[in-house]
Amino acid sequence: MNDSESNYSETNHANQSTQQKLHSETALMHWADLQKFFAQGKILYVDNSLDLVEMAVLFADDLADELAPHLLSELIVQPSNQLAKRWYDAKVELWTVVVAPYVLVQQQQA
Repeated sequence: MNDSESNYSETNHANQSTQQKLHSETALMHWADLQKFFAQGKILYVDNSLDLVEMAVLFADDLADELAPHLLSELIVQPSNQLAKRWYDAKVELWTVVVAPYVLVQQQQA
């Protein structure tokens, strides 16, 4: 195995490890329980077209170049006040995963 293959293997293993860790930390939470983080501007909504854990890995590993297209296309955004109110009124549960300083959230798919 050459150095390039070795580096890829180590990076791939680290990403899998991060992914497994974040997957195990993913949980359903009521939006009402996330209000404090929303008020602090720490909630990021991940569109259902994206994999929540994969996006969390990009944040955790600081892969800004890979995150940029999702941020620019607004597939990852801070929820609006109107959306937050709808979630609160409807007592919505969201999938959540913490990648400090953010809490990434995603609506449950039907």
